[in-house]
Amino acid sequence: MTDDMRQAKHPVSAALAGPYGHPFHPILVTVPIGAWLASVVFDIGSHAVDDPAFLARGAQWLIAIGVLGALAAATVGFLDLFAIPTGTPAFRIGLIHMGLNLGVTAAFALSFWWRTSGTGVDDPVAAGPLTLSILAMLVLTVSGYLGGKLAYHYGVRVADETTQAAGYRR
Repeated sequence: MTDDMRQAKHPVSAALAGPYGHPFHPILVTVPIGAWLASVVFDIGSHAVDDPAFLARGAQWLIAIGVLGALAAATVGFLDLFAIPTGTPAFRIGLIHMGLNLGVTAAFALSFWWRTSGTGVDDPVAAGPLTLSILAMLVLTVSGYLGGKLAYHYGVRVADETTQAAGYRR
């Protein structure tokens, strides 16, 4: 294993980014992904029920939870990015992954603001914020693919093969 590969597997700070082979970033990203996906389901559902207020308000709360969760995940993810040697394909993918995720977070923050300053929450979610949320989820899907490539293809912050092999010895 090269020094660059070894560097990408170890955290900048184990206390902040998670211990070797068990990073916190993949754990934390489940909060915004789940909250935002549920918010889109609530948005769509607000058009299918007689009283959309509950779902519209729920979607707003879920978006806010997702934005806060994304900020936590981004902080830890940024530390993981520091572990990747610059000038490598993995680092370039990490930068794209980070940029897309920051854009998605900004889109959902904008969607939250749009909802609070636009039509009342007693109405079904307007087409504009709904479209923005769906587009942001599509971008998040691409970014998630890139994050998976970093972990599963390039092994960023994943234990090395010798450590992994220990789990298969009898």
